[in-house]
Formats: sequence, structure tokens, C-alpha cells
Amino acid sequence: MNTAAVLTISDSSHQGRREDLSGPAIVSELKSAGFDVVRTTVVPDEQELIRKLLIECSQIARLVVTVGGTGIALRDVTPEATMSVVERVVPGIAERMRAEGALKTPLAALSRGVCGVRGQALILNLPGSPKAAVESLQAVLNVLPHALELLGGNTSHADLS
Repeated sequence: MNTAAVLTISDSSHQGRREDLSGPAIVSELKSAGFDVVRTTVVPDEQELIRKLLIECSQIARLVVTVGGTGIALRDVTPEATMSVVERVVPGIAERMRAEGALKTPLAALSRGVCGVRGQALILNLPGSPKAAVESLQAVLNVLPHALELLGGNTSHADLS
């Protein structure tokens, strides 16, 4: 079974001013897809803290999903934190999420979420709103198990069509 960690990046949720609805929604989606969610955390939009947690989580989970902090506001620093810890970028996954999102809202173009590899872990940034986070995850969920197999050394190619 693939393991996952979910980090909600939100100043207001971390401060208790807003309930985290996005993180639990993503946990539910991942569990439904057969992932064992081994860690969930809500953290503020602080680049160095996000960076530290991405490193920690990539050592205990094969998939590390962040929710939030991917927009263009000044405190949206999740992509920068992610880029500082990944060894390789997987642009197609983020492109697919934005392409699917653009079918529903023009605001998808403002998402700066990235996806990359650290060791044998895949780190994936999702938008912060519960609806956008779930829709973005659903857009790429079918390719994640194969990506994790490849990272784990199984380089046979499955037919995902």
C-alpha cells in the first residue's frame, strides 16, 4: 500500500480562525484511492517550516501532498518551498491539474502549484480551496500509483489509457 502525508498550508487554519476543510477532503480522497495516510499537519505559510516538513514527510511517505499556498498572494510560498527540496520536477502533473481546472474556472491559471521528486517520494502541491484541491487531485490520481512504482524502481510501463 502506498503511503501519503497531507500538509495543509494556511495561516488562518493554523491560527484557528478557519476550519481546515481541504486537508480532510484530500485525506478522504487518498484513502478512497487506497493510500495509507500516515501524517496530517496544518502549518502556517512560512517557507522554511514548509521546507522542513516536506523533507521530513518525504522520508516517511511515498506521496507528500500540500494543500494551499499556491496562489499569487504575498504569503503563498508553497511552490518555492517545494522547489527548494525537490531533486527533479514533474511538470506534466501540475500542467494536467491546471488544464483540468481551466475547464471549470479561469482562476485555475493563477495556481502556481508544482510537482517534484525527492528521493523515492513524490511531492504534489494542490490549491487551497476544498473544491479546487479535490478536483486537482482527481485530475492526476490515476497516474500517481504508476509514478510511485517508477520511483520505487519498478520501471515496467503500465497501460493507463
